[in-house]
Amino acid sequence: MNYLKFTQYVYLVFGAYFIYDGFTKLNDPSTGSPWLSFIIAALAVFMFFFRRKFSKKFDDRNKNS
Repeated sequence: MNYLKFTQYVYLVFGAYFIYDGFTKLNDPSTGSPWLSFIIAALAVFMFFFRRKFSKKFDDRNKNS
């Protein structure tokens, strides 16, 4: 279960990649709409914070018992 503490950072990596992808699509109008990339990036960043909060809550529950 220790690896689950590090998998939350994968969401940040995906978020950074999709932000980069969105900006490259924004600068090159022939590639299509960049908004889907920005939405996926926002979802990835949200998931990072959600997983981090859930992980802290889970650790605190284990420490109390």
